[in-house]
Amino acid sequence: MREQIAQSSARISFDPDQRFEYLVLTVAPGERIAEARARLTEHAEYGKWELTRSVHLYGGTRKYWMRRRVMRVQRTL
Repeated sequence: MREQIAQSSARISFDPDQRFEYLVLTVAPGERIAEARARLTEHAEYGKWELTRSVHLYGGTRKYWMRRRVMRVQRTL
């Protein structure tokens, strides 16, 4: 399984104001779905990611896009 954090302006263009950051998980055709499901659950539970989109491609590869809100903290001093 391959994980890649995508910048919203570079890879995925449907978030113009950059309130979210994206994680793209790619699962090869030979990998088990149970392992992919466990990885998605871990990211959602511990990393505060939410599943945005999933695609099953022709060759058997699966791609999952997850997103989470970017917390911008302003200085108080």
